[in-house]
Amino acid sequence: MRIDAHQHFSRYTPDGDTMTAKPAVDEIRLSRVLLLLALSVFINYLDRGNLSIAAPLLKNEFQLSATQLGVLLSSFFWTYSFFLPLSGWLVDRLDVKWVLASGFVLWSVATAATGAAHAFGTVLLARLALGAGESVSYPACSTILSRYFPEHKRGFANASIIAGMAMGPAVGTLAGGILMSRFGWRPVFLVVGLTSLLWLLPWLRWMPKGHRDSPSQSGLSAPGILQILEQRSAWGTCVGLFCMNYLMYFLLTWLPFYLMHERHFSLAAMGKIAGLAYFLMAVAATSAGWVSDRCIASGKTPDLVRKTFMVVGQVGAGISLAACVAGGPVLSVVCLLLAAAFWGISASNTWAITQTLAGPQAAGKWTGLQNFLGNLAGWIAPVVTGFVVDKTGRFFWAFIIAAVIAVLGSLSWIFIVGALRQVDWATRPAFADSR
Repeated sequence: MRIDAHQHFSRYTPDGDTMTAKPAVDEIRLSRVLLLLALSVFINYLDRGNLSIAAPLLKNEFQLSATQLGVLLSSFFWTYSFFLPLSGWLVDRLDVKWVLASGFVLWSVATAATGAAHAFGTVLLARLALGAGESVSYPACSTILSRYFPEHKRGFANASIIAGMAMGPAVGTLAGGILMSRFGWRPVFLVVGLTSLLWLLPWLRWMPKGHRDSPSQSGLSAPGILQILEQRSAWGTCVGLFCMNYLMYFLLTWLPFYLMHERHFSLAAMGKIAGLAYFLMAVAATSAGWVSDRCIASGKTPDLVRKTFMVVGQVGAGISLAACVAGGPVLSVVCLLLAAAFWGISASNTWAITQTLAGPQAAGKWTGLQNFLGNLAGWIAPVVTGFVVDKTGRFFWAFIIAAVIAVLGSLSWIFIVGALRQVDWATRPAFADSR
């Protein structure tokens, strides 16, 4: 018997498993929802990364120093990080599908507005609006996945979101580098921002129906931000994400500039190299997510599987990134590609860990909080890199700093994040260690 998506939702045990069947959602609709979520993240990262592609052109047009360019590149993260806890609260309290749609409209319009700007201050304001709009993305995705996907399917589901995240810069750098070299940067921003709004048409048709399975409707205890902060594992996931994000945003904001100015690649060649790096992130993330799910389905514990992928990915990315500055252009490109692939391996399981620990009643808030603290790296990495490059005239120490932070981050998943089971929010004592 087919049960309509509106009719049944499961209840969750404290360890994250279901007491009854998972939400009886039509599989085709669920696949479409996952595809649209991945596509929204693809557009999200296409929009946030396009400024780094245009950075050499903006630097010349606005007569910017490397430090000033770093400030402009980091400005997105000021509002993005600030609004993340609020967005996490909104997706847990309001209808998540409409919160996501509203944020999508804001960030698409902000992208188009960037292309129409003719002053540094106007570009800065557009980037601040972009950050506010995009802050809803991960809390909304995490909330939806935690409500519809069981533990042994979250690896691939989250990896699909990560693949969308990586493919955004992949397509952006490849196509953006070519298009900007031919038409200039302004038309690219205008076209991308306005055409992105077409995503709303399939979303309004296939998005999850109804305001369902929220904590207030399911009878589950809904924790507050302070209660989440009392969990040691919450701090562990925040530290781990910060270290991952430092590497990611270092590449996202400075890789085009590095390849062109230090390795002397053309704009078109830079687009191909950076695009391939992000493509490898997507492939590695999807493959690692699928493999991790198969391992858990075969009986291995989420602790062993998820944390192994996190540690191997972050250590491998750090070592590869450090090796980038040890040789010539060819070795540098090879190591960049390896670092990107290793990063994808770790990223595939990041949010699966969060969703398991938080459960459906806290996934939005925990994700928002974790993303807020983790995305402080977006404030720091671009500015630190610009400062180091200004002082030394090279990217050597910038790469070493990013590599060390990536390796140190792997320790957080081992020693700070506790056992991967859902927190019992109704009975959890203060300052629990999540063990």
